[in-house]
Formats: sequence, structure tokens, C-alpha cells
Amino acid sequence: MTNPNEHSPAASTAQPGGPVDPRLLEILVCPVTKGPLRYDREKGELVSEQAGLAYPIRDGIPIMLPDEARQLEG
Repeated sequence: MTNPNEHSPAASTAQPGGPVDPRLLEILVCPVTKGPLRYDREKGELVSEQAGLAYPIRDGIPIMLPDEARQLEG
């Protein structure tokens, strides 16, 4: 018998940061600039071009802390 609360391996490996609710992506903004974010599905990040930061997504949860963000190159 399988546990309905358990994530299937396919679901957890589909995206690096885990699946993110599309409705959440529509309302999130960069905490530094209050500007728009671009979802980078391949890297599992939310990218703020204005701030030059990429916020990680862990287990499907965007980590919107500037201290946790990665500086964009270039």
C-alpha cells in the first residue's frame, strides 16, 4: 500500500527546486526591487533581472531572502 502523502520520485525530480504553484509565481515580486521575477525552471530559481539576483526554490518553496539569493553573472 502506498502513502498518499508521499511524493512520487517522478514528481520530485521533475524540476530542480520542486514544483511551484503557478498562482504563487503570479503574485511574487523581488523583495529588493519590488519588480517582476522570471521563473527559471531549468535551474529551479526565481530571477530578478533588476536586482541581479536569483532566488532558490527548495522543495517547491521560493526562498525570497536576499541573503539566500545567488548573484547573477554579468
